[in-house]
Amino acid sequence: MTTREEALARLTAPGAPFEVRVEDVLGEPMEVFAHRQRSLGEILRASLRFGDREYLVTGESRLTFAGHHEAVCALAAALRDEYGVRKGDRVAVCAANRPEWIVTFWAAASLGAVAVGMNSMWAAPEIAHGLGLTEPAVLVADAPRRALAGEPGIPVLSIEDDLPVLVERHRGAAQPVEAVDEDDPAVILFTSGTTGRPKGATHSHRNVIAAVWFHLLNDAVAAETGRPQAGRRFLLVTPLFHIAALHNLAVVRLAVGDTAVLHLGRFDIARVLRLIEKEQVTNWGAVPTMLSRLVEHDLSPYDLTSLRTVSVNSAPSSPALKQRLREVLPRAGAALGTTYGLTESSTAATLASAAELLADPGTVGGPVPTMRVEIRGPGGERVPDGVEGEICLRGAQMMLGYWGDPEATRAASAPGGWFRTGDLGRIVDGRLHVSGRRSDLILRGGENVYPAEVEDRIGAHPAVRECVVLGVPHHDLGQEVAAVVVVRPGAEVTERELREHTAAGLARYKVPSRWTIRTEPLPRNATGKVNRTQVSV
Repeated sequence: MTTREEALARLTAPGAPFEVRVEDVLGEPMEVFAHRQRSLGEILRASLRFGDREYLVTGESRLTFAGHHEAVCALAAALRDEYGVRKGDRVAVCAANRPEWIVTFWAAASLGAVAVGMNSMWAAPEIAHGLGLTEPAVLVADAPRRALAGEPGIPVLSIEDDLPVLVERHRGAAQPVEAVDEDDPAVILFTSGTTGRPKGATHSHRNVIAAVWFHLLNDAVAAETGRPQAGRRFLLVTPLFHIAALHNLAVVRLAVGDTAVLHLGRFDIARVLRLIEKEQVTNWGAVPTMLSRLVEHDLSPYDLTSLRTVSVNSAPSSPALKQRLREVLPRAGAALGTTYGLTESSTAATLASAAELLADPGTVGGPVPTMRVEIRGPGGERVPDGVEGEICLRGAQMMLGYWGDPEATRAASAPGGWFRTGDLGRIVDGRLHVSGRRSDLILRGGENVYPAEVEDRIGAHPAVRECVVLGVPHHDLGQEVAAVVVVRPGAEVTERELREHTAAGLARYKVPSRWTIRTEPLPRNATGKVNRTQVSV
């Protein structure tokens, strides 16, 4: 049996389909896939070969690859001819997940314009900030967000009313032919940070295509190791304004010919499970919160036998959650993998296979091809394996920078094309372990306490549904460790029981001295990360 390492070496060798070679990328020599496309328009044009296969499916509609291409070309013509959208102009989208969001993205990309994926959960002032920062030529919005946008001083096109009319009016238009450089900006997605104003991570055509080729290579490796990937239907439930749903699902499926099954509306585990059953979903990449709801739910009424693969991404997840998932979904859970990445990296920077997770439950895996990962100390120096420091990334998939914010771009950059993530971690035997955000670090009496480590320990208690660990001011220690714990429905647990459970697995100084036990869920942002600034201790 061919191993993953053998398959990777063969597929990426000189002359091979996924040949990796060094090229100049914005003045820096970097590894790239030699046979990649040079623009998203190439991927769009090539998707016509999939014809009447289903590309985008919801509970209400079905759109084939051919139908999607026709709609994209029509909308692109409308944006160009009626609203003057040209190469480099921004086209903002602010809407809940729906097929028209994806059609608008591809229409903008085909024109050489820059799609701006705005957070559909934003309030009116946040929408105003996003529009003011990116200065789009036009805003495409659904009814609720159109109302919040007010009068932004630019054309606002409603998804429900305007887009169908425009597509019908320009039906039959040819795909635009626009010369773009692969390092031209293609999309702006806002960081999902839990502190400060969101920044607009700007991705080039090269960045998004690098994300596509990460998945293409994974599929080729699977085929080489006896697991050919075919007939797949991917559940799309995370927001399209995030890389997990856009770059790593909607865009990739267009390149591969797979179906994306969109869950519409708020996340509801019962509705999602019914959709998986009805549409025979085979693959689901989920955030930990979604999988936590899954493992707590009664799965007996549902036929989930179509589900082959589940992955957990976008936010930290505990080993306990992964193990529980393997128990409730043995087939899909057996293929459970995870990745480490962030908005700025376009796709995964590291990948842990199912076997690696079983052997090392705390890892997020090793660097993916064309990506370099280093751990660096306070002075920017590389530290030895096993030593903790800041996680730094380098590769052709890393963003161009933060739109309209050169100061933030400089602060996150290091010489040689390196990006400073602000995350803390260490590398052991070639695999990355993430400790948490540097800004989340608790300094208790001179000792470092990493919230993720404590949260994993508390989360292993059977009564705990979710938890967050924070540092709070202390007159003597500087900070003390506090925990906010959400218990499972019907469960009861005392502060003493939680303290004893935590102390059994961690040093005494890491055990929270302040506890809040409640039943209300923790506040989270759109990608499932706990919004620590909104947690009351």
